[in-house]
Amino acid sequence: QVRLVESGGGLVQAGGSLRLTCEISGSFLRIKSMAWYRQAPSEERKLIATITGDGKTTVADSLKGRNAMSLDTAESTMGLQIVNLKPEDTAVYTCNALITTYQRPDIATEYWGQGTQVTVSS
Repeated sequence: QVRLVESGGGLVQAGGSLRLTCEISGSFLRIKSMAWYRQAPSEERKLIATITGDGKTTVADSLKGRNAMSLDTAESTMGLQIVNLKPEDTAVYTCNALITTYQRPDIATEYWGQGTQVTVSS
């Protein structure tokens, strides 16, 4: 069974940095794309970064200039590093993946992680 597991969240001071990691466990065929979403208190979940299986990235304006994304297809792991963290970055960060499986190689199936809390103190 495919699962997404996030790690790297926690409490960070403003101006600091952190690296979030999302690992796909289980058997699957191919990563079509992966993404990070975040949901701040009292707000809707928002898409903040995507990376395709061949490494193309898109980033929300809120993170431009202070982020780095990576995708290691051999390790089935996506990383997101954010520097110069701000209190408004406080949110639950959730990983999303579109992958094809051996059971359904022609259709990409969407999976979600459980989320990891990031709290930035001022």
